[in-house]
Parts: sequence; C-alpha cells; structure tokens
Amino acid sequence: MLLLNNMKAYVLLNSELGQESKIIEALEDVEEITKIYSLYGIYDLIIEMEAETMDKVKEIVFNRVRRLEHVKSTITLLTYGDPVLNK
Repeated sequence: MLLLNNMKAYVLLNSELGQESKIIEALEDVEEITKIYSLYGIYDLIIEMEAETMDKVKEIVFNRVRRLEHVKSTITLLTYGDPVLNK
C-alpha cells in the first residue's frame, strides 16, 4: 500500500542469463521494495518500490540494485500524482 506522500517507482532490470533468482534473493531485505515480477521481453525483472523522497529512490537504485552482481542495466520510472485509473 502506498503511504501518504511516498513516491512510487518502478525499475526495469536486465540481468545476466539465468541470474534473476540471485538478484531477487539479494533484494528481499530492502524494505522499500514492495514487489518484484519476472517479465517476458527486453527486460527480465520489474521492481516496484516506495520511498519517502527522490534521494531515497536514488540511493536504493544506485547502491542496492545497480551494484548487484549479475545486473546488466536498469531503467527507473517515477510516478507522480494520484493514479489515473484505480480499480
């Protein structure tokens, strides 16, 4: 659940072949990461996260995600405002 005033971000991640489970395991203890999904297509994983500030998002992405062994690349998507569709 998105806490009041928190930012929600999604990180698209490319991993080395077959290394997704090691990345997921390494991120299990990151409190701000709420969900991780496997993907078909260009990216291997999508990470959903919530943080209080842009600096916290940056810290997690740069220091906890991108520096992991087996991570080849990431793209971070930041949301803003209320959802445009909420069912």
